[in-house]
Amino acid sequence: MGTFCRFVVAVALLLAFISVRSWGQQTAAAATSGSAQAPGATGTEIPALQHRDGRYRLCTSDTILLTFPLTPEYDQTVNIQPDGFASLSGAGDVKLEGLTLPEAEEAVKAAYAKILLNPLITIELKDFNKPYFIVGGQVSKPGKYDLRGATTATQAIEIAGGFNTSAKHSQVLLFRRIDDNWYEVKRLDLKHILSGKDVNEDPEIRTGDMLVVPQNVVSKIAPFIPHSGIGAYYQAN
Repeated sequence: MGTFCRFVVAVALLLAFISVRSWGQQTAAAATSGSAQAPGATGTEIPALQHRDGRYRLCTSDTILLTFPLTPEYDQTVNIQPDGFASLSGAGDVKLEGLTLPEAEEAVKAAYAKILLNPLITIELKDFNKPYFIVGGQVSKPGKYDLRGATTATQAIEIAGGFNTSAKHSQVLLFRRIDDNWYEVKRLDLKHILSGKDVNEDPEIRTGDMLVVPQNVVSKIAPFIPHSGIGAYYQAN
């Protein structure tokens, strides 16, 4: 294919992308103002965004220590099984996944109330799933990372090795689960924040959050742009 033909193809692709991008921005504005439904979810109503309880909630594979000050023969260490239940000595199986420690303590007390009179029980978390976040897309080291202390979106990107040259800094997507069926999706203009503007809009990452960095326009059409004979300029972000 000659240089002129390659140029024509590149221009056509660029115009088509800009047209689709304009439509996509209008659609995204509506979508990102609320919540996105997770794959496989049913129903048409989008639930109101909620601030989840900041207390740690028990997960599968967590290990807890049960202590019975008045009946130490029941002291035990139990694991939360993949189905969310824990097998309690003498009291059977109890669903503990998703509960805070005070809630789990009440659930265990209720189970042992069938065989003990006013059981006194304390629960200690011995081993647990570490808080994490995920960064994907156009970063140097996409993957899952431990969430250690307060971390903002821009700091999370740096932990993942920073943006690639093909990254679209201005349209980073933040996915945040709000319940079993729904995600909150927010578009972040990290290019704006990294330039020193509106730095207070750099959101703090919560456990389970996922950042996705999309690819910019130039890197998508670069294979079709001739490298000699014609000059072109386009601001990718």
